[in-house]
Amino acid sequence: MNSQPIVTMRLIAVILFLFPLLSYAQTVCSPESRGRLESILKGLSSEDLSQKSLNDLNIEIGLRFLETAYVEKTLEIPGDEKLVIDLMGLDCTTFLESVITLSRLASQNSFFISSYEKELEFLRYRGGTNKGYPSRLHYFSDWIYENEQKGILKDITQEIGGRIYENNPYFMSANPKFYPQLVNADFVRQLQITEEAISHRQYHFIPKDEIHLHETKIQSGDLIAITTSMTNLDIVHVGFAIERQGRIHLMHASSGSMKVEISVKPLEDYIKSNKSQSGIMVCRLEKPNR
Repeated sequence: MNSQPIVTMRLIAVILFLFPLLSYAQTVCSPESRGRLESILKGLSSEDLSQKSLNDLNIEIGLRFLETAYVEKTLEIPGDEKLVIDLMGLDCTTFLESVITLSRLASQNSFFISSYEKELEFLRYRGGTNKGYPSRLHYFSDWIYENEQKGILKDITQEIGGRIYENNPYFMSANPKFYPQLVNADFVRQLQITEEAISHRQYHFIPKDEIHLHETKIQSGDLIAITTSMTNLDIVHVGFAIERQGRIHLMHASSGSMKVEISVKPLEDYIKSNKSQSGIMVCRLEKPNR
């Protein structure tokens, strides 16, 4: 009997077994995070989500993360830039990205970890591809712009009553000491190019004293980016709008309570209580077309 077909089939089996592992060569994900991700994907796959909008999915999925610990700088790991998947500890941006990624996958009935990895990379990096530390969308106004170009979302701030927002961030390039990766002078130069590009775009925001005038135009599940009066930064916090008793609140990973929560105060009052927060940008997810 010719053993060649058996050897070939075994080789194919080994390759198929290794392929998922190879796809994660540039990904960092702890066993605990992978387990939680698998559990969420399995749960979503068993539900009928066909009638739910992306905003509905943002809320439904976001609620699953309530009480998750707030942990900052989980993306800042030594060495070459890796796609970090961490669902055990979230900051405001990684909470937002995790929920959006899951919502987009659920809307496409795609419940594979490999799909999550690809979708998260597409969301987190310029052009949708990890090409090193400078390719990560560090400034959230840049994140909004780039993901609008990709067709992931629409910045609706202007159409619901926003005013022009003077946006000239340069905090990162001016303070490389706060970012270990910026010991690389070339990375600093690339960030300066990004900052210059941001400053030449037109952005809009709703000042915090005017949120009550436009609150009814904000929907549960919309993305909320909180702007700042600090001249060297653009956005200082992000989360999701969520309606509670006729008012818009904020579902977010909070550094105050050190967990994912829904703000006790309505969004307008929440922002008014912080002097450095000047207003909001509002975005809405678009149906995936890829």
